[in-house]
Amino acid sequence: MFAGKNVHVTAVRKKDGSLEYLEVPKKEIPWVQTLKKIPFIRGIVGIIESSAKGAQHLNFSAETFAEQEGDEQEAPKKEEKPGFFSNISMFLGVAVVGVLSFLFGKFVFTLVPAIIEQFLFQNVFSNPILHNLIEGVIKIILLVGYIYFISLTPMIKRLFQYHGAEHKVISAYEAGVELTVSNVQKFNTLHYRCGSSFIVFTVIVGVVIYSFFQYDGYVERIVQRLLLLPVVIGVSYEVLRFTNSLRDTPVLRVLGYPGLWLQLLTTKEPEDSQVEVSIASFNRMREAEQRIMEGRA
Repeated sequence: MFAGKNVHVTAVRKKDGSLEYLEVPKKEIPWVQTLKKIPFIRGIVGIIESSAKGAQHLNFSAETFAEQEGDEQEAPKKEEKPGFFSNISMFLGVAVVGVLSFLFGKFVFTLVPAIIEQFLFQNVFSNPILHNLIEGVIKIILLVGYIYFISLTPMIKRLFQYHGAEHKVISAYEAGVELTVSNVQKFNTLHYRCGSSFIVFTVIVGVVIYSFFQYDGYVERIVQRLLLLPVVIGVSYEVLRFTNSLRDTPVLRVLGYPGLWLQLLTTKEPEDSQVEVSIASFNRMREAEQRIMEGRA
């Protein structure tokens, strides 16, 4: 899946070798666009928006695969096309699931490390900063362990291969080379502008922010973490933007290394066929962008 200024495009290869595309034009909602211009608030809005859109495109991929499986088992039946309100309901349903999944994940990886640290080290020492550091280490261990084990499953491994293919295509485009499979495969699967980097920054930023707040007891610590979660997300987004702006500065580009290290898990070396799909998706996105701009002219 590739996102342009005006449209998101996903390409899925079907079993017969053909490609099917999903093009979703960006709809600008005035009040949302206003929020996305406000520092610290824009990060929260952007993450929620990305979760909703990502869920929609993953749902398209899953539905395309399911339809092919169904076609092999029984003859296709003529169905009525869903109406406007049905499409809206389906989109909102997928979007809500995507947002709720993201929030649930954040709650789990925010609360569980705090609970574990409180249980194991509550009476070992009293330094709150040290408690926060250990909580951050536990969070990293749980996060890395979770990603590693799910990456062993064939489905997630294939997803991570496509993730790597997307990064390769973007890097090749930014380098100005022709987008062919052989050219794209020469590039790295890691890229500074990746959501995986954001995950790492939420852990690091969380440790710093939590250090400014004192808590009395287990319940207060948990409530505090939940209340500060929007603050951590907002600040982490700004830190990510800042490190991205420094990625061409030799000395300061190291600030983005933690995110790149996590991408060693969230991206895998893609096959040539996967790179072909990514190139096709990227080119389709550029074509759609051009059509939209010409329509506005």
